[in-house]
Amino acid sequence: MYRILVINPGSTSTKIAVYEDEKCKLLEKVEHSLSDLEKHPNLMDQLNFRRENILMILKKHGFKVEDFDAIAARGGILPPLKSGTYIVDNRMIHYLKYDSPVSHVSNLAAIIGYELGQGKIPVYVTDPISVDEMVDEARFSGVPEIERKSFSHALNIKAVCRKVALELNADYEDLNFVVAHLGGGISVAAIRKGKIIDVNNANDEGPFSPERTGELPVGDVVRMCFSGKYTKQELKKKFVGKGGLVAYLGTNDLREALQLAKTDEKANVVVQAMAYQVGKEIGGMCAVLCGKVNAIVLTGGMAHSNEFVEMIKSYVYRFAPVFVVPGEFEMEALAFGALRVLRGYEQAKEWGVVDEQVS
Repeated sequence: MYRILVINPGSTSTKIAVYEDEKCKLLEKVEHSLSDLEKHPNLMDQLNFRRENILMILKKHGFKVEDFDAIAARGGILPPLKSGTYIVDNRMIHYLKYDSPVSHVSNLAAIIGYELGQGKIPVYVTDPISVDEMVDEARFSGVPEIERKSFSHALNIKAVCRKVALELNADYEDLNFVVAHLGGGISVAAIRKGKIIDVNNANDEGPFSPERTGELPVGDVVRMCFSGKYTKQELKKKFVGKGGLVAYLGTNDLREALQLAKTDEKANVVVQAMAYQVGKEIGGMCAVLCGKVNAIVLTGGMAHSNEFVEMIKSYVYRFAPVFVVPGEFEMEALAFGALRVLRGYEQAKEWGVVDEQVS
């Protein structure tokens, strides 16, 4: 029997799980309030309090770090690489701390895992955010110096596609999907025959979300940048962390926004606008697949809200059957990735090896 600790920090929470082989023995989520997060505006400053939260939960349930055979961490923003499970080493940690092009909360997971493992317990990441399967046409931005990059909720997107394929009694790699992952950030992806051929970067593109602005009018962004009112870090935080629902309504919680929308017309329009933008992005990805879509899948935390789901469905129900798979299956996918390596079914890839990266 293999015991695996799973670590998955989100923009507003930290989730941990304990798996014994395929069985989940513990799953717990620590919510971080907006005020707590604002005390640590620099992402790497969150390492200590998130790590201490994990240790506190383990102690509460009678676990010690040395009880585990492996730690499975959510993959951060690395250079483009192939799908698979990777061993975490010093090179990966240095990159995530100092060289990652995006300050994304997923960068914390491997670092926390590595600190907990202290070189005695192997730490793995599976299907990091930067898994790249995009078609060439999707990479063009309109400016030669700027290339669109594949950053997505790849782990959960692929997991829910497999679940829907089972419902359709078909092979995942024979189907086409459009998946909207509705979390603190929103990824909408076109999946053709098992590969994510196009997806919006939830930090820079696509719909606005509870904490992020999504795509912005570039002229207005340029004017803000040169207005003298903001530092670079202030603008980055304004766009990712303090954008979306936070900027409009002062909350990053869809449940609060929906409650407010019952009595406040502005809040109602803001929530409707977020659903509208999700629907518009889904429509664009249907076009990427030439209209040949077997299913549209709504997943992530916000898919728990029937009210919000119905808003999105009203825009896209004519395109393809809509499946709702609320929540996230990242913990299971991370644990199973590590388990396949521990059992010898797969060999862990070594990050930084040239042939493992996407040229």
